[in-house]
Amino acid sequence: MSAPSTLVLTLDTGDVRIKLRPDLAPKHVERIVKLAGDGFYDGVVFHRVIDGFMAQGGDPSGTGMGGSKEPNLPQEFSAEPHVRGVCSMARTNDPNSANSQFFICLDDATFLDRQYTVWGEVIEGMENVDALPKGEPPRTPGKIVKATVE
Repeated sequence: MSAPSTLVLTLDTGDVRIKLRPDLAPKHVERIVKLAGDGFYDGVVFHRVIDGFMAQGGDPSGTGMGGSKEPNLPQEFSAEPHVRGVCSMARTNDPNSANSQFFICLDDATFLDRQYTVWGEVIEGMENVDALPKGEPPRTPGKIVKATVE
């Protein structure tokens, strides 16, 4: 069996297909694949969606303060630009604190380059990311119904 190459997020707004980038961030891709396979992301909301910037999810508490039981990951920063459709890991001020939370850039955010770990890029369904309810947190947040890896 070949390595997984695509993460499919079934959102309540529609499907989003994300090309995984283990060439940029092998440990982060491994984590995303494991959590998706464990069903960790199923039912998790996008707790922070800022129009013209990004949509953030991956926290089972829905507050932006939680994560998985897995240990935090060391940063895997790259020169890959944070442009529309890029998927990157959220973290605290500690560069080695990424765990399960991630964000999808709704627009170019190159001021984040080399400071956050890029692990994928949306290849289909960006309109479904754009359709997520906006807010910090949104009044009725959009959610990941199911996350699968192909």
